[in-house]
Amino acid sequence: MVAVLSSALLGWTAAPAAASAPATSTPAASAPAAECTARTGPYQWDLERHLKLPADGRQSTADCVAIRAFQQRAGVKPADGYAGLATYRTLLVVQARANPNAAGKCPVRTYQVTCVDLDRQLVWVQRGKQVIYAPVPARTGRDGEETRTGWHTVYWKNRDHFSDLYDNAPMPFAQFFNDGQAFHGVLDDLFRGGSHGCVNLRYADAERLWRVMHEGDAVYIWGAKPGTWRSMSPPVSRG
Repeated sequence: MVAVLSSALLGWTAAPAAASAPATSTPAASAPAAECTARTGPYQWDLERHLKLPADGRQSTADCVAIRAFQQRAGVKPADGYAGLATYRTLLVVQARANPNAAGKCPVRTYQVTCVDLDRQLVWVQRGKQVIYAPVPARTGRDGEETRTGWHTVYWKNRDHFSDLYDNAPMPFAQFFNDGQAFHGVLDDLFRGGSHGCVNLRYADAERLWRVMHEGDAVYIWGAKPGTWRSMSPPVSRG
């Protein structure tokens, strides 16, 4: 440290005139953003329409930059400009935020109802028309192990539950509503695959839902998880 200070002092005394001269240096320029080179994603059209970009389903540099900015605002990682499933699922949450029940598919009651939209893979909680838990992404049952639709009731809560059926798998903040199916948190990629029928949530979302819901609460579930047989249109009879 002494050597550094001594050198600085020597430099200062060697050019006293420079000390009184007006500063001419400019602030360091911020590092330019990395070039956005992501290819066309499977949800390109959806992101283009939402971001009011030319909707042609083909990635351009401008599209990539705009999608990357959306990902950064919404907390999608990696924020690389690729219109993949995680970005699309986050888009559905953003679009639903103002009024998740705009289509009126979750029954409005004077009491609290937890709404599970299998079509959009969203969960929210409402009391009357007031949303008291904003929509969050979910992962529901895969083919053959679908999350059961209709009315249900939360009959048991267990903060630190482990599955009796699936290799002692952790089910933090478990809230059971129908014959072993429950809301609970997960630590893996929420946007991959499907559950065994439970409504999976990101850990932090499950923890917040735990504080909002209670035993005896009503749950209403409708629709079909995209990509499952229930989500496919029935074949058209051609006589």
